[in-house]
Amino acid sequence: MNAISGLWSSQTITPASWLTILVSLVLAFAVGLFIAWIYRRNFRGVMYSNNFALTLVLMTLITCPVVMCIKESIQLSMGMVGALSIVRFRTAVKDPLDTAYMFWALTMGILLGAGQFFLTALTVVGIGILITVVVNLQSKRMNSFLLVLRMGDEAERAASQIVASVRNQQLKSKTVSSNGIEATYEVRVDKPDALLNKLRAVQGVYDATLVSYSGESA
Repeated sequence: MNAISGLWSSQTITPASWLTILVSLVLAFAVGLFIAWIYRRNFRGVMYSNNFALTLVLMTLITCPVVMCIKESIQLSMGMVGALSIVRFRTAVKDPLDTAYMFWALTMGILLGAGQFFLTALTVVGIGILITVVVNLQSKRMNSFLLVLRMGDEAERAASQIVASVRNQQLKSKTVSSNGIEATYEVRVDKPDALLNKLRAVQGVYDATLVSYSGESA
């Protein structure tokens, strides 16, 4: 009997707090869904990952009970810090913004686990609005492309003049061979089709290709 009493006395969560635990977990699930919805709504990449959106929900949901468990015990807190210090994540994050979403989900789980419901509501709504505004402002800017030109020697001057007429452009690479010239430019244009039509009209241009470019590589 004493062993059973000792078992209950060592618990950081008591039966009296079950309602708080249930509310916290439900809120964590709802907040995680909101973060995943913001991620999906503002995603501007090539391949959207449902698994990553689900991961955001689970990170919020899992972090919440962990914080509820350790917040009343210094020993558990120090042990958790030591355990997490040896964890290494080997999955590469393709988009740096995805890392921000993961930290956002973790932060919300921590706040909910600590019982800071009002601060959680303000933070999750504020960050969601901020991300939406920033992403929409960026999407209104001129689109960036990589322009790949394959042409003969006789077309280089005329094609270069057309590309130079673009306000935002930069030569990235140029290859000269017996088959002609291949040049790659970074350009920012509102009407890419008009630029391609001008280049296609130049005699000696074999082909012109525009590739969507985010500016993080090459």
